[in-house]
Amino acid sequence: MLLKTEAIVLRSFAYTDGRLISEMLCRDGGRMSFGVSVGRGGGRPSRGGQRRQLLQPLTLLELECDVRPSAGLQRVREMRLAHAYVRMPFDEGRLAQALFAAEFLLHATRGEQQGGALFDYVSASLLWLDQAPAGSATANWHLVFMMRLSRLLGFYPNLSRDDGERWFDLRGSCFCSAPPPHHDYLAPQEADRIGLLMRMDYATMHLFHMTRAERNRCVEILLAYYRLHLPQFPELQSLDVLRQLSGHGSQT
Repeated sequence: MLLKTEAIVLRSFAYTDGRLISEMLCRDGGRMSFGVSVGRGGGRPSRGGQRRQLLQPLTLLELECDVRPSAGLQRVREMRLAHAYVRMPFDEGRLAQALFAAEFLLHATRGEQQGGALFDYVSASLLWLDQAPAGSATANWHLVFMMRLSRLLGFYPNLSRDDGERWFDLRGSCFCSAPPPHHDYLAPQEADRIGLLMRMDYATMHLFHMTRAERNRCVEILLAYYRLHLPQFPELQSLDVLRQLSGHGSQT
């Protein structure tokens, strides 16, 4: 079946000489893996070089591909750049957040069959990060991104209870008036961080001032939360860089 869709590159790696495997989140079809020819030393090196550049993490693409449900790798016929990032590649803070988001999405969206709203949210978030004017407060972008992505994945926290002192049940995704009968919960002081994160969005996140340590603690909580709800969610290699640059440059 010929499919025309938008896609976000999550990861690409060598498969054979002149061929890469690229894992993408597609607007139509969700997560898919593609075998992409990038050329070898002799034939059409410029085209191959262009294709390699297009397969960098978080590149926004327009694809024409042959999709066969029984195939492990789908075949790309044509791909074009859908958007060229302007600020993200040249701002260390934004770039660290973007590389973290790419690795995070690689594991958080594994097995997702639906694109649609999930793709639209991720692409709009990336464009916001790229297009926010120089000097904008973008330090909390990755926190908002992770928190709101959980809604699309089916485990956004329930904030219906607000009775003062409260615990947050990480397994049940809800607040409670007493500790749950297991160890996966946040005590009231830390549970307040969940309520804080749920109030933030891209338009208002500059109003929520945090130290680097506070921001890094929020990342740790959110990653622990994801690990409880997504089997085999690993430690992320990009986390150390994000921690170091979480207050860098145009950050608050």
